[in-house]
Formats: sequence, C-alpha cells, structure tokens
Amino acid sequence: MLHGSELSYGYAGGREHRTFSLRDVTIDVPRRSLTGLLGPNGCGKTTLLRLLAGILTPQSGTVTLKGRPLSDLSRREIARHIAVVPQETHPAFDYTVMEMVLMGRHPHLGPFELEGPHDLRLAHDALAATGTDHLANRAYMTLSGGEKQRVVIASALTQASDVLLLDEPTASLDLGYQLDVASLLSQLNDERDVTMLLATHDLNLAASVCDRIVLMRDGHVIAQGPTTEVLTAARVREIYGVIADVRHHDRAGHLTVTPVSRVP
Repeated sequence: MLHGSELSYGYAGGREHRTFSLRDVTIDVPRRSLTGLLGPNGCGKTTLLRLLAGILTPQSGTVTLKGRPLSDLSRREIARHIAVVPQETHPAFDYTVMEMVLMGRHPHLGPFELEGPHDLRLAHDALAATGTDHLANRAYMTLSGGEKQRVVIASALTQASDVLLLDEPTASLDLGYQLDVASLLSQLNDERDVTMLLATHDLNLAASVCDRIVLMRDGHVIAQGPTTEVLTAARVREIYGVIADVRHHDRAGHLTVTPVSRVP
C-alpha cells in the first residue's frame, strides 16, 4: 500500500547548531495493516510521517503509494488517498464540528465548488463512525481533548482516504479517552479496512492495537515486523535503554510493557 525506500532527509542549524538526519530508511505499510511507529524523542518519527504523506520531499529515496511514486502525484491526488491526523489541531476560526469534518472533502472538490449531498452524507457517516454525530453543531474549540481527536479522525475519514497517518493521537488525553481512541482505531481498521500508521510514545497503545511495529532510533529503522516478534524486552532495552517486562496479558488479550528501571 505505502512504501518508503532508502529515504534520507536532514535538518541543520538551530540555536545549538545541531543537525538531524533520517538516513536510508525503508518502511512498508501493508494494505489494511495497523502499524505502530515507535522510538524515543527525536528519532525521526514525525519526519518519516511527513515524508510518507508527501508533506516533505526526501533528499534521496522514494515513497510509493500503490506502486506509484508520490513525486508523480499532485498534492490534491495525494490528499485523496492519504490523510494525516496531527498531534494537535488549532483552526484559525471558530468552526463548528460539521465544518471541520467537511474540510476533509476539499481534495475532492473543484475550484469554487461547494459541498453537495454526497459530501454531507460522507461527513455524517464519519461522525457516526467516530461517535461524534451528536456534536455536529458544536463549536470545535469547546470540545474536550478526546472529542477533538475523534472529530479530527472523522475529518480524515471524510477524505475517503485509503491511508491514515496518525501522529501521537492519544497525547495529552486521560486514560479513559486513550482507551476510547484505541478502540476507535481498531474498529476503523477492522470494519472499514483503513490502513494506518500510528506514531506514538505509548508502547502499550501500540501493543494493544497494532498488528505490526516499526522501531526507530537515531534516524534509522532498527526493526519492523509483527508486533509479537518485534516488541520484545530486548528491543525495548536496545531502543530506549530501559529494562522492561514485556508479556502477554491474559485479561487484556495483548502484550503489555512494564518499565522496571533504566539500564545501569
């Protein structure tokens, strides 16, 4: 579905004149998969998401969607297939929830074209799928953090995209909302066959919903594959420098990660 081959991208400068580079990264996001992208702060997760979304252009390497290079596609064409859910969304105006969700239809509309009945139907379907249809007329900025995140996901669904790229979708949410968003992602992946790449610091979120894991460190992909094979105590120690218990939790029905201590 979505493939990055030998991607490299670098930043330079800043107050401390530090450089960062993503180097020779190859990643596969198979169709209908829910893939977790894990790694410590500054390892390159967000940069990689932006490259895969076509927001950034790799300095070397290629990104392909269904076998077609993103470089051959217009921004509008890419947006019809790939939707991005950022960590936070701060609209410039006081939009309603319905207006926020209908923004997902913009890649499908012509110049000066307004949303029609089909667009409204897709928006209502997306609101229903995310459990936010009762909020349609509310001002977006009056919502709780968990409600906002659901609405942003609804907007991404309204794009009718094949792929969702999510950057820390549960950041700053309390435990209940984290569980709600995790359940929503699993449901959308299972019932709507939405392909997802989820960048997160939450190893237990990834363990609970992802069937594949990609581990990053220092601008490199260290390992990728099925969750039960990649998310191990040895890998957590290697990537994070943390001793952790990684085991299957019978009641939860998935792997859990319990940090114990820093590696001495």
